[in-house]
Amino acid sequence: MLGTHHYEVAIEWQGDRGTGTSGYRDYRRGHVVRAAGKEHEIAGSSDRVFHGDRERWNPEELLIAALAQCHMLSYLHVATNHGVIVRGYTDAPRGTMVEDRHGGGAFTEVVLRPRVVVADATMLALAESLHHEASEKCFIAASVAFPVRHEATAVVLGEA
Repeated sequence: MLGTHHYEVAIEWQGDRGTGTSGYRDYRRGHVVRAAGKEHEIAGSSDRVFHGDRERWNPEELLIAALAQCHMLSYLHVATNHGVIVRGYTDAPRGTMVEDRHGGGAFTEVVLRPRVVVADATMLALAESLHHEASEKCFIAASVAFPVRHEATAVVLGEA
């Protein structure tokens, strides 16, 4: 089904200490992310290095999580289409962001490290090859301006 899809969230800053943004260290970076129909909100902040709260999710982590989630969901779809029975899937992605001298920066890459558990050994080679197709179907990966690499492994259920 082809179509245009729209997504909306609501962001609310929670960092006013009584003087607003009167100085760089005078406000907290805490905020919440909400979406209609979602049971839980996401407690966000900036990264600790940027005076954020390390106990809250930062935008950089959420970007990496979105890429990993999108790839996983695309992979499960592709695996189903090819008859690969996935019994487990984990990922430990990492991203690299480089600051520039103007106070900004950009991600230079994200590496997804999915570990797929398949039902039997006859599925291993195909399971490993499907990451490319899954990547082509991932809306988030297609939307970023940096490479998203894969260091994937596949193992057989019970042999992991």
